[in-house]
Amino acid sequence: HDAVANEAKRVGMPYVNHRWLGGLLTNWRTMADRIDRLHELRRLQEEGQLELLPAKERIALAGELEKLEQNLGGVADMRRQPDAVVIVDLKKEALAVREARRLGVPVVALVDTNCGPDEADYVIPGNDDAIRSGALITRVVAEAIAEGKQKVSPRELAGQRNGGSETEEPETEEPAAPALTTGAVPSTTGGRGGATTGG
Repeated sequence: HDAVANEAKRVGMPYVNHRWLGGLLTNWRTMADRIDRLHELRRLQEEGQLELLPAKERIALAGELEKLEQNLGGVADMRRQPDAVVIVDLKKEALAVREARRLGVPVVALVDTNCGPDEADYVIPGNDDAIRSGALITRVVAEAIAEGKQKVSPRELAGQRNGGSETEEPETEEPAAPALTTGAVPSTTGGRGGATTGG
């Protein structure tokens, strides 16, 4: 779990390293509302507003914030559907795979002998149960993302997404972000090598 979060944060990619919430990709409007609530609670906490509330209300909001951070904290800055998802455990993250498939999002996955490779568009053979194996794959994918980000400027990336030339003005919309999870990670680096990592 920590490897996914650490590597995703290092390269600025969204991630999920706890339970994949159903609808995270397919029901984005509802998820965006919950993410907005997370940002609101974060702001209240940073400004010290939570401390001014009565104890009962403060405890309830702190619990809500903790739950939102755990479930959505890694994707809080994701503004659009990812360009790819990286999944560390295909079996455990079957829901993430189904959502990605439904939306046509490519799946990059660490595939163990207990999983069929058909679920992944890009297979990384390996042991998804070993902590060191997951950490290694997560690190290597994150390094590839970082390297890809250095080779492509935001303007070129926007031009690629628009299907135009590099001289076009970039879109004003935030670039999509990859996600990482204990089994699924959306990626928004765009182009080749644009994937996220999972752990």
